[in-house]
Amino acid sequence: MIKRTASEIRNTRETQISIEVNLDGTGVYSIETGLPFLNHMLELFSRHSLIDLQLKASGDLAVDYHHTVEDVGLALGTAIDRALGDRKGIRRYGFFYIPMDEALCRVVVDLGGRPFLVKNMACKKEKLLDFELALFDDFFQAFVVQARMNLHIEQILGQEAHHAYESVFKALARAMRMALEADPRDAGIPSSKGRIGN
Repeated sequence: MIKRTASEIRNTRETQISIEVNLDGTGVYSIETGLPFLNHMLELFSRHSLIDLQLKASGDLAVDYHHTVEDVGLALGTAIDRALGDRKGIRRYGFFYIPMDEALCRVVVDLGGRPFLVKNMACKKEKLLDFELALFDDFFQAFVVQARMNLHIEQILGQEAHHAYESVFKALARAMRMALEADPRDAGIPSSKGRIGN
């Protein structure tokens, strides 16, 4: 079996990021971004997707959290895209519903090479402590472009911000886990075009 692993180093004047992923892992992680809530969400993603994730990021947090959050999305998407290789033999599609107390989220993914994000949140809270929740829009947009995937996030119910985003990241993780799985009936490119993407 081909190892589906990749690493990425992203250094700019704003952020320094190193990341390693193993798509066939057991959900082992070591994550440090300088942003505790982002760490927590990425830990949930790793644990529930079973993607091993080693991530170290430092950024200009004294200026803004935006650069770090967006660049972590870019680095994670790039690493997953590289680890997927030609995408032969994967199920390609995945979906999952996750409840978290009063919150409920549905996530649907397509690893078919065409980046597109749709995200709707029932929770309208703007901040959790000092973390602006709108930063996740930048994270997910960067992630889907670099991972070359279609991602639909529908957070259907829930007003408490922690519960709402926990349901999002867990549902994303479980949908990714499904889409990344090997298809025992089809070892080829999962597309009628014979190629992934446009």
